[in-house]
Amino acid sequence: MTSNTLSEKPNKVPTAIKCPVCRQTGDWFAGQYGPFCSRRCRLIDLGKWFSEEQKISEPLRPEHLEKYASLPPGRNLDVPETD
Repeated sequence: MTSNTLSEKPNKVPTAIKCPVCRQTGDWFAGQYGPFCSRRCRLIDLGKWFSEEQKISEPLRPEHLEKYASLPPGRNLDVPETD
């Protein structure tokens, strides 16, 4: 039996993730509302942003991005590097 981890398949999205709202585990990216499990959870999350219950704590400044300036342009830059 093999495990499905990011280190084995770096370009594959994990199939079992937790819904950010209700924390149920499933293959939510395969559905219509991913990463949420349902329309309800998606709307709950949106409501939290609208009511400012969730917010970005401070504005981004150029110095926040300096360490990323040397990255080459391209897709999938958020995929972790494997050793």
